[in-house]
Amino acid sequence: MSTDKILSRKDGPVGVLVFNNPERRNAISPEMSLAAAGVLEEFSGDRAIRVIVLTGAGDKAFVSGADISKFESARATPEQREQWDRASGRFRDLLRTVGKPTIAMIRGYCVGGGLGIALSCDLRISAENGEFGIPAAKLGIGYAAEAVGQLVNLVGPSSAKDILYSGRRMNAQEALRLGLVNQVVAAGELEHYVMEYARGVAANAPLSLIAAKRVVDELMKDPERRDHALCQRVVADCFASQDYVEGRRAFMEKRKPVFTGT
Repeated sequence: MSTDKILSRKDGPVGVLVFNNPERRNAISPEMSLAAAGVLEEFSGDRAIRVIVLTGAGDKAFVSGADISKFESARATPEQREQWDRASGRFRDLLRTVGKPTIAMIRGYCVGGGLGIALSCDLRISAENGEFGIPAAKLGIGYAAEAVGQLVNLVGPSSAKDILYSGRRMNAQEALRLGLVNQVVAAGELEHYVMEYARGVAANAPLSLIAAKRVVDELMKDPERRDHALCQRVVADCFASQDYVEGRRAFMEKRKPVFTGT
């Protein structure tokens, strides 16, 4: 689905997805979710793209949550809620499982569904003006177990209950202390910092990156649900790759390696 509310660009090895709804603080609709899923699929299939960055247009918000203005017309009945959840669920499933590192670059509001999107990324880097929260209890909304599980994995059960019970807002420094974000930087330096970091990650061996991502994700599952065969396979792929040869040679020759993902 095409919409001008989702933009994308390629900056060398970094693919950038932009939530472009600044007049509503980048609140997300089902149409935006489907368009964002399409961008992720494009980036996933592009071998030149090695890292994916998600951000919001303007300096007021990453994503301020679901577009509540559309609830009466598009999320009032069980059938409508199912359709809405299917669209947002497809996007978040792709975001969680895409075979490339993902980074949420956060300015301003990152609340509700916006925080859910950020939690589905591998890393979260915030400007000093970042604001975080889940106001579900103030709207009569219940959060699904998978979404709550992502929050619990980062901040623990007690802090997760505090966030969900109170519906309160947190500033970037508290989010950093709780573990919701990985780094907080000055607003004027955010894009430069994130893009430099992303390019540094992109310079590393792609198969090593996917091995790290898959193994960490499997370790976060209950022991009986872990795919040990997948973990063994992605590690074996690294050692069988030309990039492993290139990494060894570059080290011995005291030069930067040039990895191809093969």
